Amino acid sequence: MTYEQAQSYLLGAINETVSRRVPYRLDRMRMFLDELGNPQDAYPTIHVGGTSGKGSTSTMIASALRASGKKIGLHTKPHLKSMTERSRINGVAIDEERFAELISEMLAAIDRTAAEFGRPSYYETLLALAFVYFAREQVDLAVIEVGVGGKLDGTNVIVPQVSVITNIGLDHTDILGNTLEEIAADKSGIAKPGIPLVSAVADPGPRSIIAARCAEVGAPFILVQDTSSIEPQPSQRYGQSFALTTPSARYDLALPVLGEFQKMNAATAILALEQLNERLRPSVEEVVRGLSQLMLPGRMEFFPSHPSVVFDVAHNPDKAAHLVASLRTTFADRRFIFIIAVTDTKDAHHVLQAFVNLPASYIFTEFQTPGRTATKPQRLASIAQDLGIWGRAIASPIEALEVARRNSDASDIIVITGSTFVVAELREWWLENVRSSTP
Repeated sequence: MTYEQAQSYLLGAINETVSRRVPYRLDRMRMFLDELGNPQDAYPTIHVGGTSGKGSTSTMIASALRASGKKIGLHTKPHLKSMTERSRINGVAIDEERFAELISEMLAAIDRTAAEFGRPSYYETLLALAFVYFAREQVDLAVIEVGVGGKLDGTNVIVPQVSVITNIGLDHTDILGNTLEEIAADKSGIAKPGIPLVSAVADPGPRSIIAARCAEVGAPFILVQDTSSIEPQPSQRYGQSFALTTPSARYDLALPVLGEFQKMNAATAILALEQLNERLRPSVEEVVRGLSQLMLPGRMEFFPSHPSVVFDVAHNPDKAAHLVASLRTTFADRRFIFIIAVTDTKDAHHVLQAFVNLPASYIFTEFQTPGRTATKPQRLASIAQDLGIWGRAIASPIEALEVARRNSDASDIIVITGSTFVVAELREWWLENVRSSTP
């Protein structure tokens, strides 16, 4: 099987949402992994859930652990460019040949599982591949990001060293529930007896749900806001420095990323690391060094140019609100030109509502990704107009970006946001066609 064949095979199982509604989802995942020899049990893990920030927090944890000299697996979703990005060791994605080789090896297990429970989904198969890859490569620890929710997510077969819930917001409401409390109940399903759970959930309603679940199963509950403090320090224009004090230590941190919310993600990551045993836990110096080397493509990712560009995946209302707050803080006196596409399963109204009252103009676009459907640009423009936001509808993302560049001043900031798929497409185009030609 070639990589292209493996990719095509996986795209045939892409409907994650339907598979999640099947009541035996975890039975299927457990059988699938049992057929593969239960690779997820071959190494310690950290389990990271939440509505927003879980990918950034997972990457921070992995970066700090790498700085301690350990071999660290990292599974996150979604990917920006290639499926291989979901299985990384020490920051490097599995290569395409190895990816295809492992999928080929897994086919018999997939068929046996399908005969009992139906074919494992796209997400479940990619997750299982990561588990197998990490076991074969004998990682010291793997950081595993939750896909959707927690209770019935395919990742909830692991017994981690630490569990994390970054925050709770409205996303995947058709699956998880229509209130923050319902969503918290689902996400808190990753709590396990005797396993510390670190959370940065601030809202009292969902926070109390998570605390109650931890008490019910006997999981120590560690609230970031109650056990740490953040002290801002002078920093470079396009990074941020601050001191983080926890019950165990003080960390003088310099993050090479934008976004005020990343400070709380860093605090959450560090408190999770502090729950590890002495053999696995990195030193203060290793944490500081690891976070100073952090790379988060597509997360408040800034490229200075004329005009400058920010790429940020903000596909739910919570992420959009964080983006707006960070833009206001970092670029207080600048005008923005937004290029936005939203997947048709997302809450476009509340995503766009976050951008009301910004000094900005807007271009609404779409994307072409197998198995995914974008909300039509004209529909986005209509939703925006009802909110008092006026913008143009341009179907081609590249044309939208070219129009934004032509109509911008040197001091403007172009913000490419919304769906992961439009951020991925335009980021790749930008790196190949604009940044590569910049002296």
